[in-house]
Amino acid sequence: MVSAASEDEQMAFGASLARAMVGLPLLVFLQGDLGTGKTTLVRGFLRGKGYEGAVRSPTYTLVEAYEFVRPAIYHLDLYRLSDPEELEFLGGREIFDGSHQVLVEWPQRGEGWLPSPDLELRLDHDGSGRRIGLLAHSPAGDQVIDALRRELCLAR
Repeated sequence: MVSAASEDEQMAFGASLARAMVGLPLLVFLQGDLGTGKTTLVRGFLRGKGYEGAVRSPTYTLVEAYEFVRPAIYHLDLYRLSDPEELEFLGGREIFDGSHQVLVEWPQRGEGWLPSPDLELRLDHDGSGRRIGLLAHSPAGDQVIDALRRELCLAR
């Protein structure tokens, strides 16, 4: 469990996640209610990868691609997805082929179509800050959590 008392701390955690995932193609699910800062975390992740441009929530476009690094990064927000099958038309087969870093907000909307994640982050309100729970679903996810523990001095 990670605490982020401010937006800056949440972005810093995102940057730490980017360092922990260096070079690893992973699928990360971002779970949390509206306003828990999922896109803020992704903004920090992209800043940690060296991206300085605008980071928009893909609420209406559903997918934002960032191909300035390898593996490429895809940020999806499935909140407005009507049917999981729509992922096919959005290039889902390519996005989820296991060769990219993919961060998915509202993954429950793609249930039945999305592959299993390597890592799941659960964001919750914690007073004026946020609490971020980490759950690995693969050896690569375990590797990322171990790297985060070392960097952030998290307890096991």
